[in-house]
This record gives sequence, C-alpha cells and structure tokens, in this order.
Amino acid sequence: MAQQIRANMISMAGLVLIVGGIFGIGLGGYLYLTATAGLESLDTVYAVQGRYMPYDEDGNFTDRGTAEGGAAILSLIENDWNFTLNRANLDPEDPLVNTPDELMVQYGIINYHTLHGTQTVVLTEDVEYDGVMYEAGSYDVPVDGRYFSDLDRRHPLEGPVRTQAWSPLGLSLTSTLLNGMNSDYMAGMAHFMSWSIFMGLGFMFALAGAFVFIGGIQLTRRQEVEEEAIERVAATIPTAPLTAPSGAAE
Repeated sequence: MAQQIRANMISMAGLVLIVGGIFGIGLGGYLYLTATAGLESLDTVYAVQGRYMPYDEDGNFTDRGTAEGGAAILSLIENDWNFTLNRANLDPEDPLVNTPDELMVQYGIINYHTLHGTQTVVLTEDVEYDGVMYEAGSYDVPVDGRYFSDLDRRHPLEGPVRTQAWSPLGLSLTSTLLNGMNSDYMAGMAHFMSWSIFMGLGFMFALAGAFVFIGGIQLTRRQEVEEEAIERVAATIPTAPLTAPSGAAE
C-alpha cells in the first residue's frame, strides 16, 4: 500500500508539472502577442517619422555629405562612448531609421555637432570672473567637446554656451531618441523571452510532467499486478492442517 501511495504521489507531481508548463506557455503566448504589437507600433512610428540614414554610393554612412563626417560620428559612439554598434543594421539598402543602432547614430549626430559647435556670446558690459576681465562685445566660443556638466554656469562665456549649446530642444531630442532606443530594446527582449524562455520552458515542464505522470501510473499498475500475483499464489496454499495417512507408522 505504501508503494502504491508513493506511485500516486509521483503522478500528482507530474500533473503539477503539466499545469505549470501550460501556464508558462500561456504566459509566453500573451507576452509574445504583446511584444509583437509593441514592435509593430514602433515600426509604424518609424515609418511616419520618415527619418533616413544618408549613405554615399559606396555604402558608407555620411554626415553633411561626407564619409569622413559619418566616420567621426561612428567613432564618437564606438570609441568615446564604448557602445557596440551592430553595423549590419546600418544598411544602405534599408536606410529608414527603425533599429536601436540607427537610433543611436541619430543620438550621436546631435551630440557630435553640439560638442564640436561654436556658440556666439554677447556681453553687454565688462565682466570680471576669477581674476580675468571679459570686455563687452561678441565672442565666438567653441564648445570644444565639453558636455553640459563640464561648462561652468557662473562663467561669463561658458554659462551662456552651456544653455545655448545644450539647449532644452537638444536635450529633449536626445532624451526622446534614448527612450525610443530603450523601448525598441525592451520590446525585442520581451519578444525573444516570450518564446525562448516562457514558452520553451513551459513546453519542457509540460512534457516532463507528462512523462512523470505516465511513469507514476505505470508504477502503480506494476504494483497492482504484483499484488494480484501474490494473492493468486497465496490462494493455492492450503489453509487446513495436514493429517498423516491412515496406517502410517507412528
């Protein structure tokens, strides 16, 4: 009886695995449909925006008409920021910006021209700062590769450059591009995880549960067959006490 109960518990464990696997498959299917809808929505946004990557006749990414300008922007992304671009997504045959890598290039374009631009600052009066006198007049101040936090907001020249170069418009554009890139990455990751992890593991659990359940039933049936055989053998054994034949020597 103990063996039979244990076998039944094995079958119950198999049922639990099957139910868990079915739940995982269902959750994966829901995530797959949701992620697919998100990716389709992103593709629609990309198509409506109609932003295209410029390439020359040799297939090189260009900026303002030159491959050298494009190479400088890619160098900023890959070398200065240590970001790994998937160059396969920079496809001259498909110039529509619709991948995270192409969005990153757009982010790099804005930052590159901001970092290497020149801003005009007009002082209406003489200003002394940190022991240096800045006379009233117009100054062309290069940003010189400095980010927002690298510029001294109290400096009579750097302060205006800080707000002009890294303007709210520029910062909002870069923030929007980063959000779009992250949304694309997250939707793609959810799409991948839906079938590779949730549905894949769910199928494995359900299949394993089915084998465990069948194995438990077989083990139970085997125990029943053995018990029936023992009962048949026991039935052939006489229960009455044996008596000696008449006339046998005492």
